[in-house]
Amino acid sequence: MDFHADEIEVRFHKEPTLEKRPGLPAAFTWRDREYVIVELVKEWHDYCKRGKSKAFYKKERGSYWVTSSQRRGSWGVGRDYYRVRTESGEVFDIYYDRGPKGRKRKGQWILSRRLSERPQTY
Repeated sequence: MDFHADEIEVRFHKEPTLEKRPGLPAAFTWRDREYVIVELVKEWHDYCKRGKSKAFYKKERGSYWVTSSQRRGSWGVGRDYYRVRTESGEVFDIYYDRGPKGRKRKGQWILSRRLSERPQTY
């Protein structure tokens, strides 16, 4: 298992309707190679506030507790995770970080780890 935190480019069969909830892509490009996704192995979501958002809620509310927005996700908060199998048989964990980056209002896609490498062929 290899851990990474590399930004990736993704491709969809059809452009997502919701910018902050794009769903599973059809393929992604990592280190100049395209990986076509053939199977969704697992999906999970984490809408906890991090960094500045978490500090803001602590300051404003006096404590930090799970709110309904954390279960559903507020605009720009949280991550959508996908464990996928690619055409080559490799398994990856990728996620969409919903937080806006800099002047961009969009989040970014990240490859967090490769769980299995390409099967050996003899």
